[in-house]
Amino acid sequence: MSFDEIRFPDDVSRGARGGPRRRTQVVTLASGREERNASWADSRRVYDVSYGVRTADDLAAVVAFFEARNGRLRGFRFKDWLDFKSSIPSAPVSAVDQQVGVGDGSRTVFQLVKRYVSGPRTYLRTIAKPVAGTVRVALDGVEQVEAAAWTVDAATGLVTFDAAPADGATVTAGFEFDVPVRFDTDALDTVLSIERLGSIPSIPLIEIRP
Repeated sequence: MSFDEIRFPDDVSRGARGGPRRRTQVVTLASGREERNASWADSRRVYDVSYGVRTADDLAAVVAFFEARNGRLRGFRFKDWLDFKSSIPSAPVSAVDQQVGVGDGSRTVFQLVKRYVSGPRTYLRTIAKPVAGTVRVALDGVEQVEAAAWTVDAATGLVTFDAAPADGATVTAGFEFDVPVRFDTDALDTVLSIERLGSIPSIPLIEIRP
């Protein structure tokens, strides 16, 4: 589908509200017990970026971005300021943040992923939009020099090694990333006050699954 490798304005996205959404079917039986079934295997993030529009210039930037994307037609990158890197918020990105695979002596391509761990359960999220220049890769804890040993496709999150990692070698990576999203509306209801302050009551975005 149509996708522009451009990021939504950071000054506006910094004030956004939103996060992961799941869809779970819950059936309450006559006994009061519940049966629950997950309709989605993966979460889907939703945001409202209207909270980041503070001035008429912000409003104009959002309108221009919306028009250039043809409303809901074209996807784009979005920085989720609460979850945009492979490490925990207080730590810098390192080449050993996330395990992305194990070598078998022939495999050369690995998908970037991020793990969300709580107790015995782990959710594995595919990272398809890493930020160019932020990706770091290691084999068995030893960082590998980009271009000399590997490359990354910033549009897919695929890391490709020039030579296949050895059998049993742990492949890890660290990175910053964007969320692929689109507008979830084809209309913007804009307001410009007499003080030249701009606002839009709602600007919904929804994640595009890779």
